[in-house]
Parts: sequence; structure tokens; C-alpha cells
Amino acid sequence: MASFRLQKVSNQIKDEISLILLQKIQDSRFRLITVTNVKVSPDLKQAKIYLSVYEKELRDEFLEIMNEMKGMIRSELAHKMTLRFVPELVFFIDDTIDYVEKMEDLFKKIHENDNQKNNE
Repeated sequence: MASFRLQKVSNQIKDEISLILLQKIQDSRFRLITVTNVKVSPDLKQAKIYLSVYEKELRDEFLEIMNEMKGMIRSELAHKMTLRFVPELVFFIDDTIDYVEKMEDLFKKIHENDNQKNNE
């Protein structure tokens, strides 16, 4: 039962932060930002927010901006959510896409090597 509540809180935080990003960040470079996942600790005191940033060179800058906006985001969440305490927010860059790209490149190289061996 507790895991259902954690999932519900995680999903709500994810949705609310996504809306906040759309409404509060005016810099057009950051329009291709996605909240990919939120993991809330069992005691609801911490939420790990995973962000996907399309432009790789903007990742560090965006992470810095998110950390600067952390207080404002928590305040917005406090107004929109019915929690006794809003969790401490910790932001991370989700590098899953990078990992998938590396794996695809690796499989492509393996496939090319197999084709070369078969042609010999």
C-alpha cells in the first residue's frame, strides 16, 4: 500500500514540475527539457528528479538553473499538493538516452564486423 502512495506522490511531483518548467522558464533553449522520472524516498523527505536535456552542451547550465530555482519550485509544489511537507528536491541529468545511443553504436559495429567476416 505504501508503494502506491509513493508512486502517486512521485507522479504528481513529476506532473507539477513539468508544468512549472513550461510556465516559469522563458529561455527558449530549455524548451526541450523533460522530467523523465521522480523517485520519492519512503519517508517522503526527498525527491530525486531526473531530467532529460536534449542539447548535451546545455545540461550543466540547466542543472545549475534548476538548483537555483529549487526554492521557488518547492514553494509552488507546496501550494499545489496536499502534503504535510514538500520533499527536498535533488536534480539529476537522466543519461539513459546516452546509454542507449552507445549500445546502439556497439550493436551496429558488431553487426558490421559480422557482415565483413561473412563476406570474406
